[in-house]
Amino acid sequence: MVDQVRRSVIFIIQQYSQISGIYLCGHSAGAHLVAMTLSTDWTKYEVTPDIKGAFLVSGIYDLLPIVKTYINGPLKMTDEDALRNSPIQHVDKVRHWSEKCEIIIVVGEHDPPEFHRQSEEYFEGLKNAGLCIHYEDVPDTDHFNVIEQLTEGDYLLTQMILKMILRT
Repeated sequence: MVDQVRRSVIFIIQQYSQISGIYLCGHSAGAHLVAMTLSTDWTKYEVTPDIKGAFLVSGIYDLLPIVKTYINGPLKMTDEDALRNSPIQHVDKVRHWSEKCEIIIVVGEHDPPEFHRQSEEYFEGLKNAGLCIHYEDVPDTDHFNVIEQLTEGDYLLTQMILKMILRT
């Protein structure tokens, strides 16, 4: 699935070569996929997309804790699979391949503790790598309604995305 997202980014920049950059946004597993996309070695694809911003909402950045849970039943992930696909393991790659990308990590106030822990650890890793990174804990939201209000113009996250786009 990670490779499919990477290929989608390539498709967009090839189809719309006139655009001056792209912004990525993902929620939950989608935030995981966006984070993995930021760590992509684009030379393998013979293209370098200009990813100007990434907005990661209530994401999962460390898959290792999932391996020993019922959630892994249909996934059948090994520890090696989990490490290979955990964004927290690829901070150096993000620094190398997406160093000019502004990244915003968001978590809902009432998200489960594991989402808070992973978001904070990923944020700290990217911050320590010297990347342009911001963290927002959105009050009075949970894992689902933190993203549901994104269509509202005056919603905090909508405003953050618009400011990111207008800034770059």
